[in-house]
Amino acid sequence: MGQLTSSGHELTPHPSDADVIVVNTCSFIDPAKQESVDTILEMAEYKKTGRAQRLIVAGCLVERYRADIQKNIPDVDAVIGTNELEKITALCEGVEPAPNPFEAYLYHDATPRVLATPKHFAYIKIAEGCDHPCTFCVIPQYRGKFRSRRFESVISEATRLFSQGVREINLIGQDTTCYGEDFGMKDGLATLLARLAQIETEQEKWVRFLYCYPNKVTQRLLDTIAEHDSLVKYIDMPLQHASAAVLKRMKRGSHGEYFLRLLEKVRQTIPGVAIRTSMIVGFPGETDQDFETLCDFVQAAQFDRLGVFSYSDEDTSASFALDAKVEAKTIYNRKRHLMALQRKISRARNRALIGREVSVLIEGPSEDSELVWQARMSTQAPEIDGVCYISDPGEHPLTAGEIRKMRVTEAHDYDLTGELVDTPPPNMARRAPALVQLG
Repeated sequence: MGQLTSSGHELTPHPSDADVIVVNTCSFIDPAKQESVDTILEMAEYKKTGRAQRLIVAGCLVERYRADIQKNIPDVDAVIGTNELEKITALCEGVEPAPNPFEAYLYHDATPRVLATPKHFAYIKIAEGCDHPCTFCVIPQYRGKFRSRRFESVISEATRLFSQGVREINLIGQDTTCYGEDFGMKDGLATLLARLAQIETEQEKWVRFLYCYPNKVTQRLLDTIAEHDSLVKYIDMPLQHASAAVLKRMKRGSHGEYFLRLLEKVRQTIPGVAIRTSMIVGFPGETDQDFETLCDFVQAAQFDRLGVFSYSDEDTSASFALDAKVEAKTIYNRKRHLMALQRKISRARNRALIGREVSVLIEGPSEDSELVWQARMSTQAPEIDGVCYISDPGEHPLTAGEIRKMRVTEAHDYDLTGELVDTPPPNMARRAPALVQLG
């Protein structure tokens, strides 16, 4: 989007108004592939009913099925893989892209960028690719070897975003905890976080990182998070399973007891930390005993947030060749059982917050009712966790991007309801409500 707008093109969220439609795709698991294909076919109709003249397919589906897309969907005019993004303007304009030696793509602070998020939060990718050998994952095949962005490039982009009014930055990568290792940096992520915390801003800021690998969580990293107020007390650490046998077949190693000790260290070092993880059920060879081990572990771990994924048997993943595949019905039932277990844990942890006063980032009016405003605690990551609802915003109009103080009055399975207990700063009280349109 940044390259297109810097070349003079205008973006529109309405495909019926577009001269060129670009579909960015995913091919990580079957549901994502199906959604991508369905979207391509849906957008192709606008070449017949709208003003669209070109249809471009981008992203991971291209890396995996480039020839099939071009052969089987004739309405697609061009494809662009994950390492070819510099070609996007030429392809949209219908001209031959300039030749460029293959180089693994990694954007930097000077790369033109348009935020697809509301104005008050943003993502910064600090690394690309992955070197872990997890047998269920196809990301290394399509994203390439792990490579970090330059340290000062990340600091420069974050400084610019904060100066533009962004209140929350979320650092992402396939594995953020490996940041800087390819430069020879030790504790690169901790060093980066500490430097980000020192960026001066006119208003309170939040910095979060996502997707850490358990054996890369060092004491220095935990100490750094605990030390700086602007580093939110939130750890997203996908563990995938707790059975040693399953983890071995996943080529991740470790076991539930080690994870419990790690979780204890995290909670001791960072008081009030919220911990999120994700699990895969139905991995080849997962027995009833393995699943029981996983359930016992989740009960003992008491995660604040948990995502459960059904194993997807991808034909290019190493796990595709494993025996003892689990039946789809069994996978479905195990997922439902584990989520029901976590729902009770989540509800209990939320109920413990009733009466407490917490800082929340105001997001905007709820999609369900303009009378109810939506917000997030720092321990609720955008788009993946629960939210907070404010039914009475008070006398002064709220503004998306404010950080306010809320008292929790009600607890639900994943969401919270509360009331504001502070008064807005004078400059906030004078502002009219601001709505953010997502494109």
